[in-house]
Amino acid sequence: MRVLVTAATRHEATGEIAEAIAAGLAKRGVEAEARPITEVGDVDGYDAVVLGSAIYVGRWLTEAGRFAERHAATLASLPVWLFSSGPIGAHAPEWECADAATLAQTTGARAHRVFAGRIERARLGFAERLVARAAAPRDRDDRDWLAIDEYAAEIAAELAAQPLDRAVHDPAPARSDRGAGAL
Repeated sequence: MRVLVTAATRHEATGEIAEAIAAGLAKRGVEAEARPITEVGDVDGYDAVVLGSAIYVGRWLTEAGRFAERHAATLASLPVWLFSSGPIGAHAPEWECADAATLAQTTGARAHRVFAGRIERARLGFAERLVARAAAPRDRDDRDWLAIDEYAAEIAAELAAQPLDRAVHDPAPARSDRGAGAL
């Protein structure tokens, strides 16, 4: 079982979440590879995919949406999980990603999870700093590594419970898990 974990990220925080999910899968015996979305040409050779994106203005980054569209047929035939990151604060896991329902339908995703993000002003452009100032008065990292690892554990358990040939031919319906494993 080979799992691709890939994400669109602007300032590496979401990429670090993808790496943590891949590591969480690996420690549970699943062969997982974290790769930046810009380096993934195709998904051939993978038995499952975990796809994520940073959220900006309530939406996934363009390259993540394009990736989902470009690989829609293949993704729909594989077990797929989605994650979003970016909101900060106590209510981050309750955040509604405007793209989640469409992306879940496009990919046939089994679940979508929202994780809190990180703000480091030194990494932001001028316009991003203005928006960040309104959201948080200082740099902060609200990522919940335990919740991220719990998501990896859930994915690993689901992969172990369902043989690959059945997973490919009988994908489970998508569901949204806003707030599950919350901060």
